[in-house]
Amino acid sequence: MKSYGLSSVSEFLGDQIVFRNLLPCDPQIPGLPDLREKLGFPADFLPRKLMSEYGKVITEMVRAARWNSDANASLERIIYIGDTRMNDGQAFLNICRASSWEGVIFIGADQAGPVQIEIEQVNSETLYYASRWKALARFEACLAEQAFPIDEQTAVLFDLDKTILGARGRNDHVIDAKRLAAAEDTLKAALGSEYNPDLFRDAYQLFNQAAFHPFTADNQDYLVYICLIVSSGLISQFDLANDIRNKQNPKFTTFLGYVDQRRGLLPERVRQIHEDVYGRVRSGDPTPFKSFRHNEFKRTVEHMGQLSEGAPIDEILAEEIVITAEIRDLALRWQEQGAILFGLSDKPDEAVLPTAAMREKGYLPIHQTLTHVIGEEL
Repeated sequence: MKSYGLSSVSEFLGDQIVFRNLLPCDPQIPGLPDLREKLGFPADFLPRKLMSEYGKVITEMVRAARWNSDANASLERIIYIGDTRMNDGQAFLNICRASSWEGVIFIGADQAGPVQIEIEQVNSETLYYASRWKALARFEACLAEQAFPIDEQTAVLFDLDKTILGARGRNDHVIDAKRLAAAEDTLKAALGSEYNPDLFRDAYQLFNQAAFHPFTADNQDYLVYICLIVSSGLISQFDLANDIRNKQNPKFTTFLGYVDQRRGLLPERVRQIHEDVYGRVRSGDPTPFKSFRHNEFKRTVEHMGQLSEGAPIDEILAEEIVITAEIRDLALRWQEQGAILFGLSDKPDEAVLPTAAMREKGYLPIHQTLTHVIGEEL
């Protein structure tokens, strides 16, 4: 591995990025509220990454981004760079269907052994699965061999989390570690001297398992809230787990109601958090645990670019969330060839953008924060 100095995601994406709330950082690109009527979406509907409606929203945003930079260019092709077969693969297919663009996707992760690429054809779309991020060079060569142009008529979509930042198999563990640390920060602030780190970690590990996803909806806000309630002593981890297992269709909202009926038994700060989360869930907010997500933002940016340039690569990869050098190299080159670049993230906006108070202290959005660029030899 080699360090290529410091950079930020905005070096090649600018503000052409959209997070969970589907409000692009670039104000010239229409957000979900601007597109609802055109797409026929109800007022309170927020598409998630696996939904076909998400593909329709992203298609409109990318078309607008292309129009803003070159009104004479008409998009015909899409390249998607991501790290997961399910989320990124399905989002890619939905965008292709919504746009009718010809498409290819690269799904990468650093794995042991030689560099390998597996190719799958789904209708007219081609999916490349690679065992190393280094295989992006081979992927680019394959596109050239297949006469797949990268020019003004090409849109390149990049997943941010565990792709551009904290590449899967190389640096993604730091993203997970800092989110866990943010959860601990939140519980410590709420419980004070009553905080038990072992109890929290046991509950987090248990309810973060796939078997409990029907209950948690694989939503970190819900998971950390559950751990807070368990840590407060209102219900034991054992009793809650048994209750979930013994019901055919366990629902998080049912648990919220259970806690609300007993909110008078909660410590004051925990009760305040519960009331805020409870109200936000009832109003349809998918990111109801705001203080946790604000702590996640701080933990993340405070572990970007904080080590010296001379620090050992292994130390940087262990402590920082870094930019994937192979992706940055490709993005800058394709941008020079005329392609429009666009970033996607399913992270909550609260976990990637600073509050007004944080901005006053010098915090920048994650995509504008400098960090090390690390990768294999280019």
